[in-house]
Amino acid sequence: MKRVLMGVLALGLLLSAGTVLFAGGQQEAGESDTIQIALVIPSTIDDMAWSQSMYKGIVAVQEEMGEENLELDVSERLWNAVDAGSAIRQYAAQGFDIVIAHGAQYQSLLDDIAPDFPNVTFAYGTGYSADHDNVFAYDPHAQEGAYLLGMVAGMKTESDIIGIVGPVESGDAIKYNKGFVQGVEAVNSDADVRIAYTGGFGDLVAAGEIAETHIGAGADILTGSAQQTVGAIRVVAEYDDVFWLSTDMDQSSLAKDSILGAQVYNFSNVVAQMIESRAEGVLGGKAIPLSFANGFLTLEWNEALSSEITDEMKARVEEAKQKIIDGEIEIEL
Repeated sequence: MKRVLMGVLALGLLLSAGTVLFAGGQQEAGESDTIQIALVIPSTIDDMAWSQSMYKGIVAVQEEMGEENLELDVSERLWNAVDAGSAIRQYAAQGFDIVIAHGAQYQSLLDDIAPDFPNVTFAYGTGYSADHDNVFAYDPHAQEGAYLLGMVAGMKTESDIIGIVGPVESGDAIKYNKGFVQGVEAVNSDADVRIAYTGGFGDLVAAGEIAETHIGAGADILTGSAQQTVGAIRVVAEYDDVFWLSTDMDQSSLAKDSILGAQVYNFSNVVAQMIESRAEGVLGGKAIPLSFANGFLTLEWNEALSSEITDEMKARVEEAKQKIIDGEIEIEL
């Protein structure tokens, strides 16, 4: 992350010299050196998952640039499309430079709003394409880290039963599940991966119930995605012989004795790239991948459980990771 953020530090120096930036309307040089970012999220900044991962990414960039150069405003719990649309439009009307609508469900809102504010940068994800010149889409390659975590699950399981707690059968969750299953199959053809969905993203109770069902059926390794995973992790933590594998961010602080590792989305790099693009006069119009190849996606181990993952396991995972980067392993979606 430090390597990518060096560009942001350089940008901070340019700002102090009075670089021209864009806001709701085009600004004169020296009028304002502060970049204003608005974040609209479906849950909260402390959900230990999707929303917090982006919030932490923006804060990391803010710490590098200085609060005097980057201001952040957040609107939380905007599951409802009407409320989210109102917040996005209001931020744009107030002249915020970048409005990040952190969820694939917000894409249609940006399709309606972005054309009305051509000098404001909008962004959303998971997104595969950017159809407007002032919209960035960011696309976590969830299947890549999921494949490696699936390998871990396949090598680690003793019961050969593995459970996935899914939110809905679409978007990032499907990419994660498909990658995970293929990773398991690559190392353990006897393993049975069982998937169940809550039907939403934030139902902690339902996620916990599904986790309990998986464990009752013999699963000793579980995983899942979205904000609801906190509920499932709480259940896993009650068992000494059951482990969890995380996505979005490092969740080990929730259950240090249960979480083996995580794939982590480094959204700070995404935010830095958008800021740098604006400084060059590019307000959007492209998709930004988060992958192992560009370093925007990383795999992190829980050091408290280092004895549970052997050196042989780690070596196999690292070998597969390099093959994903080189294109030798193709994950079917």
